[in-house]
Parts: sequence; structure tokens; C-alpha cells
Amino acid sequence: MHVRPRLAAAAAAAVLLGAALAGCEDGAAPPRPAATAPGSPTASSAPPSPPPAVSAPAAPATPAVPAATVTTAAAPPPAPATRLSMSVTTPGGRLDLVRGGPAREFTLILRNGNSDAYRHLLLAFQMEALVPEPGDIPGPEASLLLERRDPGTGRWGPAELRIAGDFRPYSLYEGGSPLARDEVRTEHFRLRATPGGPTGSSPLMVRAIDTDAPEGTPEDRRRPAASSLPHRTRGAS
Repeated sequence: MHVRPRLAAAAAAAVLLGAALAGCEDGAAPPRPAATAPGSPTASSAPPSPPPAVSAPAAPATPAVPAATVTTAAAPPPAPATRLSMSVTTPGGRLDLVRGGPAREFTLILRNGNSDAYRHLLLAFQMEALVPEPGDIPGPEASLLLERRDPGTGRWGPAELRIAGDFRPYSLYEGGSPLARDEVRTEHFRLRATPGGPTGSSPLMVRAIDTDAPEGTPEDRRRPAASSLPHRTRGAS
């Protein structure tokens, strides 16, 4: 008969029941297994954590570009002040005339500087009177005739020539033509000795006169340029 195993199982159940009742008497609730949501993975079946993100290598630092250095060019020094100049030239360097003979040409060049512009600049020609030689009989006309060539037409016309040994004040001169700063002007003249004039030598003096200069202006401002050309008149051979 199998009575003993049953007795043993019943004894074991009694022991368990007694332990449970003892626990209840002590006020402690028996432990309950943690609830697991249906379909939830257990700890052992949880997906692995993603690998840590790998940082991209830092881009190399761009070197700082220095700001362009702006170089301001130094202002050029002002041009030195220049004044009006004049030259009078002729082939051979002098006017050799023969009474009643052909005229001799000469060239006058005005080179203005950067200091002044002229509204009325007059060219004044003067020569001292020649002393007649023995036997010279002055004629009714002037002994020397001055002419100017018109730059526009090329024609020759009379120009004023003062024959005297005295000085004429600049304030008595009038007229003239404009001359701008740095302008260069070339004029052509010719001089002729009349048949009845005297012979001899006397330089031809040329003055550039600013006829707008007020009274009391220094001479070098009223007459900013001057020149001369040697001259000789002889009788016909």
C-alpha cells in the first residue's frame, strides 16, 4: 500500500500552510512577483543600447587673414612757381639791314608760367634813334618799319615801333591779348630799313607789358618779361 507518500505530502502541505499563517500573523504580506506586461521583453530580451556617437573630426582652424593694409600715397609736392619768359631770335643772331633792302624776319616766343594768367598782355617794341652819318639825308618816311604776320591769314601788317631814347611809363600802354597759364605763343615779325633812313647800330628792345596791372604795381609785375635783339643798318653798297 502507498500510504506513506500521501502522509508525507500532507505533512509538507501543513508545514507550508503554517508558515503562511505565521507570516500573516506578523502583518507582512507575502512577496508578489513583478507584473510583466504582455508581450514586453524581459530584461534578458531587451535590445542592446546603440553605440555611442562618434564625433566628426574637427575642421582645421582657418588662419586669420590680416586686413589689407591701405596705403595712402603721399600727395605730390606742389610744382614750383614759374613766371613768364620771352625769347627773340633770328638767323645769325642779329638783324643786319640794308637801307632800301629786304626785310629781316625774327621770331618771338612767349612761354607763360603757372603763376599768372594775363587778360591783356601787350608787346612793345622800341629802338633808339640812329645818328645820321655824314651825307645822310633823312627821307619823309620812318627810317625803320616793323611788321607782324597774322597767324590766321599769314599776311603781314604794320606793327608799332617806338623810336626814342626816353622811357615811356607802363601806365600809358593799353590793349594786348590774353595769355593763359602755361601757354606758349609764337609770333613772327620782320623789320625793314627804308631807303632814306640813317645807318648805324641800336638794339631792338621788346617788352611784354601787363596793361591790367594797377598803378603802383612793382615793375617786374607790370613788365613781366623783356628781351632784345642786336641790330645794324648799313648803306647799300
